[in-house]
Amino acid sequence: MACLSPSQLQKFQQDGFLVLEGFLSAEECAAMQQRIGEIVAEMDVPLHCRTEFSTQEEEQLRAQGSTDYFLSSGDKIRFFFEKGVFDEKGNFLVPPEKSVNKIGHALHAHDPVFKSITHSPKVQQPHFGGEVSPHQDASFLYTEPLGRVLGVWIAVEDATLENGCLWFIPGSHTSGVSRRMVRAPVGSVPGTSFLGSEPARDNSLFVPTPVQRGALVLIHGEVVHKSKQNLSDHSRQAYTFHLMEASGTTWSPENWLQPTAELPFPPLYT
Repeated sequence: MACLSPSQLQKFQQDGFLVLEGFLSAEECAAMQQRIGEIVAEMDVPLHCRTEFSTQEEEQLRAQGSTDYFLSSGDKIRFFFEKGVFDEKGNFLVPPEKSVNKIGHALHAHDPVFKSITHSPKVQQPHFGGEVSPHQDASFLYTEPLGRVLGVWIAVEDATLENGCLWFIPGSHTSGVSRRMVRAPVGSVPGTSFLGSEPARDNSLFVPTPVQRGALVLIHGEVVHKSKQNLSDHSRQAYTFHLMEASGTTWSPENWLQPTAELPFPPLYT
């Protein structure tokens, strides 16, 4: 994909998202699936670090937002889990390979298979994950002054109405950012908080976006989107990352995700 056509660019600017089918081959998708299976088979997450991933505000603050395991995951490969997969002691109630919601946030840096997929655009906050509630990506990744955030969502398997495809509110990227998740002062509990609040969304405005394996979905950082819980017998794996505008901006020190000396944010253009 050298560049978007004028009609594709117009549609992205109008809707806040754009589907590009056939971006990756079936072989590339299979390689990612095989590698994720190996990573999950080898995962060793201590009981006290087993947190359920959520974008719901209260659940987020109670779970991953209060843990160092989440807040220090920007330069590591770490695991976050679906709801209801642990007993009260943190033991698995389901097979571990069926428990993972999200793997992040440095697959692109530490794993050769994912590095080969994303080495050309250098990326921030990559993960391999599942269901999320309605949100805007720019609520979680922020520059000062406000710069553009571009989400890249790649379907590693077919994403259908039954197994959890993306849903968008077309045109909602023109309304601004409704809330921000920020780091709390060092030593505070929970470790993150929200500025502003997520407004009630009219579910009738959401449009489903089923795509085939290998499709890439470009997501404007301020468009409202979600993916529903997958209750089907078919998995829906996706690989997603974000590109941030750097020219004339500063990465906010309030962001939950911070670059480290070991893994600074690499530039796409220099």
